[in-house]
Amino acid sequence: MTAPAPGNVHPIGRANAEPSLSPIMSLVADGMNQVNAVILDRMQSRIPLIPELAGHLIAGGGKRLRPMLTLACADLVGYAGSRHYKLAAAVEFIHTATLLHDDVVDGSGMRRGRKTANIIWGNSASVLVGDFLFSRSFELMVEAESLKVLKILSSASAVIAEGEVNQLTAQRKIDTSEEQYLDIIGAKTAALFAAACRISAVVADRSEAEEQALDVYGRNLGIAFQLIDDAIDYESDGATMGKDAGDDFRDGKVTLPVILAYARGSDEDRAFWKAAIAGHRISDEDLAHATGLLRRTGAIADTLARARHYGQRAIDALGMFDAGRAKAALTEAVEFAIARAY
Repeated sequence: MTAPAPGNVHPIGRANAEPSLSPIMSLVADGMNQVNAVILDRMQSRIPLIPELAGHLIAGGGKRLRPMLTLACADLVGYAGSRHYKLAAAVEFIHTATLLHDDVVDGSGMRRGRKTANIIWGNSASVLVGDFLFSRSFELMVEAESLKVLKILSSASAVIAEGEVNQLTAQRKIDTSEEQYLDIIGAKTAALFAAACRISAVVADRSEAEEQALDVYGRNLGIAFQLIDDAIDYESDGATMGKDAGDDFRDGKVTLPVILAYARGSDEDRAFWKAAIAGHRISDEDLAHATGLLRRTGAIADTLARARHYGQRAIDALGMFDAGRAKAALTEAVEFAIARAY
């Protein structure tokens, strides 16, 4: 992984209050109104099914963390223009398109407490509307009139697709290595976080060092975010996760907690994991047994520790920037991502 930028170390965790997204949401509230206006305008089409299906997911209660990061990073580097609104919308369209495609690939039935688009409208419509949103995102990139921004976001889109294919090839393979898994989440999750942050420094004409620092911040935040999701898939519920608890288990996804538990387990434990990941042990009782094994082997605790490590690297990457409201909000966003598991 990319080394964190030099700077002061700021420990994760707050003594007196639970971390939240309120600081970053307050910081970017006016800007997000602009971004939401772009999203609403660009999801329209003369084909009624497109805005109907896209709106179902876009209005489905997501926090829109990625576009908020674009706006917050723009504030951090002192950008005073307006190009970042369209770019933040492009980031959200890329994310939404990948969710539509993911739900089809995974056969998901619920997202954020609602039926997924593929369940309501079918797989074909979901894939095609996802393609439409990808196309809209590239229109918005071009309108930013920056070849470097276009290169960063288009490269991230390709990396995300590679990550999804890599995850598909690893599905139901219990011998997936930790290295391969970190490569998967570095591509499918962290790449867009990194790009969403970095492009703000580009449009602000800041130095390469600041670009790289924001890339490191976003990339490590993305990895931490995904590792927390991996852990709480076994420990949480649909209201917290935005999807059904145990979905990864039932889908045969080999996430870091499973990799660690399998490596540390007895022969009997390993036989269970092989059967479960192959799709032969997916009942509620099997999920409860799997969760017990994860706890007993320390797999969940160690996954959370890894997440805190990457979260710390994200915070450290902000060390070169001046203290202020934006830096504090970006720091607390990392702390919030980690605290979701507690």
